[in-house]
Amino acid sequence: MKQILSSLAVLALISIGSAASAADCYADYKAKKDNPLKLHYGVMQVSACKKGQAKSEVAKRLKSNGWTLLNVMSVFGPEGLDQRKANAGSFYLRF
Repeated sequence: MKQILSSLAVLALISIGSAASAADCYADYKAKKDNPLKLHYGVMQVSACKKGQAKSEVAKRLKSNGWTLLNVMSVFGPEGLDQRKANAGSFYLRF
């Protein structure tokens, strides 16, 4: 019984840790709108820390706002936010 409780406690800590780290993932991307052509660079918080998974999430969220994803540049943690804030302008954590 003691071993089972210990195992459950470890699993709970792992799941809490992975949920916290997922909340600390961001993607920077380029997007466009047609007619008239508009382009933007932005930064978005994502739930997946892998570029392929983040790309799908970014594309879906942009599409629901009338934008088409061109490219996910990178996926990074909170340490990369400050250096991207000025370039993203009004599209910094907008979506």
